[in-house]
Amino acid sequence: MLRIPLRLLLFLCSFSLLAQEYFPKNDGVKTINSNYTAFTNAKIHITPSQVIDNGTLLIKDGKVVASGLQVTIPKNSTVINIEGKSIYPSFIDMYSDFGVTKPKRESGGGRSPQYNPSRTGYYWNDHVMPENNAISKFNFDNKKAKELLNAGFGVVNTHIQDGIVRGTGTLVALNTEGGNETTILEQNSGQYFSFSKSVTSRQSYPGSIMGSMALLRQLYMDADWYAKGNSKTKDLSIEALNKNKNLVQIFTAESRANGLRADKVGDQFGIQYVILGGGDEYERVNEVKATNAAFIIPINFQDAYDVENVYLSQSLALSDMRAWNQEPSNPKVLAENNITFAFTTHDLKSPKEFKAKLMKAIEYGLSKEKALEALTTTPAKLLGKQTEIGNLNKGAYANFLITSGDIFDKKTTVYENWVQGTQTVVNDMNTKDIRGDYEFLLAREAYKMTLSGELSKLSSEITVGDKKRGSKVSYSDNWLTIAMTSKDSTKQEFIRLVTNVSNSDNLNGKAFFPNGSELTFYAKKLDSETKEEASKKADSSKVKEVTPLTYPNMAYGFKELPKQETLLFKNATVWTNEAEGILEQSDVLIKNGKIVKIGKDLSDSSAQVIDATGKHLTSGVIDEHSHIAAASINEGGQNSSAEVSIEDVIDDEDIDIYRNLAGGVTTIQILHGSANPIGGRSAIIKLKWGEDAQDLIYKNSPKFIKFALGENVKQSNWSSYERFPQTRMGVEQLYIDYFSRAKAYDALKKSGKPYRKDTEMEVLAEILNKERFISCHSYVQSEINMLMKVAEQFNFNINTFTHILEGYKVADKMAKHGVGGSTFSDWWAYKYEVNDAIPYNAAIMHNAGVVVAINSDDGEMARRLNQEAAKSVKYGGISEEDAWKFVTLNPAKLLHIDDKVGSIKVGKDADLVLWSDHPLSIYAKAEKTIIEGVTYFDIVRDEMMRSQIMKEKAELINQMMLAKNKGLKTQPIKKKKKEHMHCDYIDHESH
Repeated sequence: MLRIPLRLLLFLCSFSLLAQEYFPKNDGVKTINSNYTAFTNAKIHITPSQVIDNGTLLIKDGKVVASGLQVTIPKNSTVINIEGKSIYPSFIDMYSDFGVTKPKRESGGGRSPQYNPSRTGYYWNDHVMPENNAISKFNFDNKKAKELLNAGFGVVNTHIQDGIVRGTGTLVALNTEGGNETTILEQNSGQYFSFSKSVTSRQSYPGSIMGSMALLRQLYMDADWYAKGNSKTKDLSIEALNKNKNLVQIFTAESRANGLRADKVGDQFGIQYVILGGGDEYERVNEVKATNAAFIIPINFQDAYDVENVYLSQSLALSDMRAWNQEPSNPKVLAENNITFAFTTHDLKSPKEFKAKLMKAIEYGLSKEKALEALTTTPAKLLGKQTEIGNLNKGAYANFLITSGDIFDKKTTVYENWVQGTQTVVNDMNTKDIRGDYEFLLAREAYKMTLSGELSKLSSEITVGDKKRGSKVSYSDNWLTIAMTSKDSTKQEFIRLVTNVSNSDNLNGKAFFPNGSELTFYAKKLDSETKEEASKKADSSKVKEVTPLTYPNMAYGFKELPKQETLLFKNATVWTNEAEGILEQSDVLIKNGKIVKIGKDLSDSSAQVIDATGKHLTSGVIDEHSHIAAASINEGGQNSSAEVSIEDVIDDEDIDIYRNLAGGVTTIQILHGSANPIGGRSAIIKLKWGEDAQDLIYKNSPKFIKFALGENVKQSNWSSYERFPQTRMGVEQLYIDYFSRAKAYDALKKSGKPYRKDTEMEVLAEILNKERFISCHSYVQSEINMLMKVAEQFNFNINTFTHILEGYKVADKMAKHGVGGSTFSDWWAYKYEVNDAIPYNAAIMHNAGVVVAINSDDGEMARRLNQEAAKSVKYGGISEEDAWKFVTLNPAKLLHIDDKVGSIKVGKDADLVLWSDHPLSIYAKAEKTIIEGVTYFDIVRDEMMRSQIMKEKAELINQMMLAKNKGLKTQPIKKKKKEHMHCDYIDHESH
């Protein structure tokens, strides 16, 4: 058997990979290395679950020939005895941009957005680029490869991280000696997606997450149409998308909420994405598991906040503080719930941070076997390469690590990383591990020294008594050099210690003093584990304590979701909103989420009795026009966005849900904004604080869409002159054009002939077929009149004019048309087109026979809609009962949900509010807000929660201060301001 020096072995093992057999060789003799390399007496982790002690790994030509206890070693083998060391498969990162040229942001610009694509022959949207492939922009980066190799990685799946449809990735082996002919394992290794637009194009659509979702849906429908041969033109983008559909489909979500949204799109078209998560999946792990998706999980856990500034720390949100404490438990939670996941270095500043972050996940309860799976077998399987990478079975690539021991032990040293049989030395295997505690005498002074850190980058701490001496250490080729400050701190002088490390645990060498003298230096190594270290080790072996989750996982969240109850309200003043009017000293019984009895002297042995004497019980407040609880409000990238839906972007963690409950609000319509004449579809939700987004949406919800008129849609204040329409006349023509096209589309669809499914046209056809209702943002009487005429021209009715501040001028016409008015109580003169608004508007429309509601269009005002309704008593002399209906029964009628909510009637949903006083009074407080028999707000619980929140924040602040005292990194506090969304709010998440 051959025994060859290790560095010569590096050349020999890689030679056969470098020389392709059909290439001519003009720089020397052409030879082929046919030798084997055998690593003996190692602890070999063939897979995470298959481990062999004292085994042999035999490799040849960059592949594993054999691995096990009884491996026959051929005669022409180089044998390397690594007794006492371990071998692991090299890691795999399946989400990377390694070696790929970063796209450059489109230069130039102007005040007008770009609406049309910049390419021909491709899909109509520049941000859809499935024709891109990473290999076309790939250049092997030796420096970055070295960083990844040092961190334990052997293979990366790289791609162009730009655009909504990003094209295909490339699977690359980090073989620094090979060319593309050997390092490229798979040219097209996966198809990538995201919700983020490309930086290379200024095309404005989509301008929101819901726009990105709509674009993807339309793309998939168009791809199906194209694949069936129905298109008359060529589309290179769609051809590429269809060609790549059998590859693994990887979606960049980067948050739990966006991961669920991506899965929703995929499910619609039978596509199971592998999802790049955000590290917050633990918050709603049951929802995450229900996706049946595999996840790629970043481990860029947050650093503790620097909370020394008492006043600044008060601005920290409890949710942000919890994230620091809880995020490291995410991998453990995923593993416990049998959710498939792989790890990635994505979002780390450097691969050097990877091991420390991974160790933190293990400290928080992730098993070492699961950690190894997430770095080897799992990503290999997800990429369809389970026989080639991620294991050390026969036939797999010879990608492996040689370590001093358990790779997930903090003190373990990675010596070498072999990729395709090519060796990379991370730390010299022959370098002695000298880390530990020492003591020595020097010039009659007793010193204590600790050497710690990685062998390649040791750090030292030297003390004399209780005083610390500054020091710097260098360790290379078994020579240790230490420079430490002298006793005299007034002088910048150093004592140098030099020793050649031998097999002994102790250090022998010389000390050189500033005056030129030298002494023999002897440092005795102490026992490897002192009592203090043993205590620290025992402490680190404990699973870290994690702050309990709440639903939602933020301030005022529930530790357990509240349950439906049987409740009996006794002796209340009951505002029925029905023919019975206001009932004094009456009882109301609710059971199974419904109102079951109303009357006096009611009883039920199973009910919790609530004494409502002197209090008022009403149906829940309904806000017909809201913009809370959504991640996007406007999709203004086109003049029509009927294809988008607010239901796609509901934010179940918006604190305004809780605040609205505290104001007695139980139902809201989340409307699209007013960026375009034809906006997106609405979401009608119940404010079930703590439930997930989908459970907030009304079951069998009526279909609504937002239209808009006036300054916003013609972009009067947006400094944009490119998009049609630019005038109020143009708005009318746009409606006529779209409805004419929708009418033709619907006729073709109903004819049974082939047609290209278009979501936008589908939605507009629903309006023509009276299956979808319009809520229209409006101000000026001429436009209000115009839209009613357009609707009548196409034989449908407008459902609601919202804002409608000049409704009093056309109230008779509105009543004749059958349209309702949802208005402000007393807003006027805040922009030019509302100069004629008056506070008597609601009363005048009501008296003319229009169904009138008062809305908020504002997260803050929604908390006081009871007071807004009361203003109609003052302005116009509306009765108290009718004024109260403006925020309860009437908006329920406008939303076509008055069969369920809006009044206290037997059989309706038990959506009720118990008020401390007359509900129209400024002194009234909502004491309990109940939805379908579940109490989502309770004023007593609210008071208790305030003290609990303060206590929890204090505990987390103390933990953060302890972390800083231990020398851990901290991050500065950045005060966050919650954005309040209105009609003109423009989403920035996709930019």
